[in-house]
Amino acid sequence: MIRLRPYKESDAPIILSWCETEIDFYKWTAGVLGNYPLTENDFNEVKALMPFTAFDDTGIIGFFTLRNPKDSLDKLRFGFVIVDPKVRNKGYGKAMLQKGLRFVFDIYGAKKASLGVFENNQSAYYCYKATGFKDVQYKDEEIYHVLNEDWKCKELELIKQ
Repeated sequence: MIRLRPYKESDAPIILSWCETEIDFYKWTAGVLGNYPLTENDFNEVKALMPFTAFDDTGIIGFFTLRNPKDSLDKLRFGFVIVDPKVRNKGYGKAMLQKGLRFVFDIYGAKKASLGVFENNQSAYYCYKATGFKDVQYKDEEIYHVLNEDWKCKELELIKQ
């Protein structure tokens, strides 16, 4: 059974080890936390957000942050969502996000959850869709210049039922 707890600095080496390539790292962070390879000290800046570590009986299996993009907690945004590569494609990401959505809706009382995912990160995109997130179309596309390429970011949201 997957559970969530607040992130601890001692989680950093495990979480950072999941980014095995530079491309994986930038798909995960968009470079917002710093450049590859990220130091544990730099990663610990996530403490300024609402960071969560997911775990089960085998240990740490995932991580994400929540933040409110506006002054209101009516909308919370997932960020830096990552799952241990050893347990990917087994439903752990979806289960972790479902637990996170309980915090978003039931504990924080938000009405909407959102997140962004790069078009070249199809496995994450399909995980978010399987969790219930829907595509949102904005007039202006969000584009990041990463590794000498332009990466388009898809916006998704889930509204409390």
